Amino acid sequence: MSNTTLTQLRDAAAKRVLVLDGAMGTMIQQHALSEDDYRGEAYADWHCDVKGNNDLLSVTQPELIYQIHCDYLEAGADIIETNTFNATTIAMADYDMQAQSADINRAAARVARRAADEFTAKTPDKPRFVAGVLGPTNRTASISPDVNDPGKRNVSFDELVTAYAESVNALMDGGVDIIMLETIFDTLNAKAAAFAVETVFEERQTRLPVMVSGTITDASGRTLSGQTSEAFYYSMRHINPLSFGLNCALGPDLLRQYVEELSAVSECLVSAHPNAGLPNEFGEYDMEGPEMAAHIGEWAESGLVNIVGGCCGSTPSHIRDIADAVAGKAPRQVPHFAPKMRLAGLEPFVH
Repeated sequence: MSNTTLTQLRDAAAKRVLVLDGAMGTMIQQHALSEDDYRGEAYADWHCDVKGNNDLLSVTQPELIYQIHCDYLEAGADIIETNTFNATTIAMADYDMQAQSADINRAAARVARRAADEFTAKTPDKPRFVAGVLGPTNRTASISPDVNDPGKRNVSFDELVTAYAESVNALMDGGVDIIMLETIFDTLNAKAAAFAVETVFEERQTRLPVMVSGTITDASGRTLSGQTSEAFYYSMRHINPLSFGLNCALGPDLLRQYVEELSAVSECLVSAHPNAGLPNEFGEYDMEGPEMAAHIGEWAESGLVNIVGGCCGSTPSHIRDIADAVAGKAPRQVPHFAPKMRLAGLEPFVH
């Protein structure tokens, strides 16, 4: 990220509530892609099924992913997320594509970069930014996968660091503006991701702002690894992120109290991108854009948030309604005691 881009990001966040995009998987599902669509020409002869590997589509169907990004930008998104939620070597192992992980991350970053740059060129007074997504992986470093063996683990801290570092390098090669640790359900996984990010920054002698977004897994108000939102914040605040927030699992009605808890303690920007309600018996999300926007508009009115968007079930229509709902509302004021460098998101992590 250039100093000019960083300044644009900071200036925009100081003036208004920024809008994040919505769900990628929801949009991909609407296209009802076949196995051949997922394979494309590049992986036509791959030795196992790849249908469902949404991240691979940045390589095999880049124009489809580009159009989804454009649809969100057209709807009012300031920040779009790369299609890399499962693009680490650990998650790619499900398709025996560990060796393709770096290429997928680079391709996804370049597709998003292209879309963001084109929209920035159209509206120079409203620059668009790309967040390179590091998903939680499909393994947990804190919890045993075997109820009969509490000490068992299916991934180590070092393995997570190695996987995340490869993804960070590839995302930066592709030109992202921000690194986003998203949908965190296990704080130890997040710490591994944060360590990997810092290691890559030091090796490359450059830094990007970091966004951190955790997941409250149910109505108990805790992450899967057992922390409240406030405890999660305090266990991760040392990385001095640009923003700290919550996403996924809950709709905006149920997530509000936890966003409020974060807003009360956070020394950086606060983000939130909830699901479009809870899934119904068919696994679908029924909350429409106006209802979702009404909740999130109230969050902005109450001074709780700086960055808002949507997660599972949300579409460009939802994001358009959310963008309209927060337009003209002042962003949450970061506490006066927060160090200025923390707002930049570029201060080295405290070891």
